[in-house]
Amino acid sequence: MRGLLIAFEGLDQSGKQTQAERLRDRLVEAGRLVRLLSFPAYDTSIGSEIERALRGDREYGPDVMQLLYVANRYEWKPHIERELGRGTIVICDRYLASSVAYGVAQGLDAGWLIEMQKYLPQPDATILLDIDPAVSSRRKTADRDKYERDLALLERVRSSYLEQASGLRLTADAASARSAAWVRLDADRDRDAVASDIWQAVGGLL
Repeated sequence: MRGLLIAFEGLDQSGKQTQAERLRDRLVEAGRLVRLLSFPAYDTSIGSEIERALRGDREYGPDVMQLLYVANRYEWKPHIERELGRGTIVICDRYLASSVAYGVAQGLDAGWLIEMQKYLPQPDATILLDIDPAVSSRRKTADRDKYERDLALLERVRSSYLEQASGLRLTADAASARSAAWVRLDADRDRDAVASDIWQAVGGLL
């Protein structure tokens, strides 16, 4: 059985971790090898630097932050490739599209964000758990990082995600990027209903 790379995307509190874990558990029950990753991966030197920046201990511009996020994924590239080669289904809680969504929302060029990630393993499917930023805010009222507190930014992030999911060309350069299948789901629903839709979408890839 071939490996698959499935990415979960969306705003914070959209249920990415919960649904990624539920999909992992169901795939394991079905007899598949599965590895769940979450980005940023804070257990690396680059990940630690990202964590400091999100806490406000570092002052980096949007371009530097996205370079760190992408470098963090490249740290894991050999591991992801190895797992895919073994036939493992790799599930990522955030992946390539996050840099495009958050970067574009902060004024960065989409083509640049896509280009520097083209040598990373590309997802076979990207599942967008779509919620309104106001819903995200209600679901987490304390310990929100600097991105989570900026509702205007989150509105722009959501718009970018929706553009990516709809297949709109963000820039001419983006036309050369490999386009993975996107599945947009309303995440402001019962968790079981969302999980059922995810399983139906992933089932077609198995």
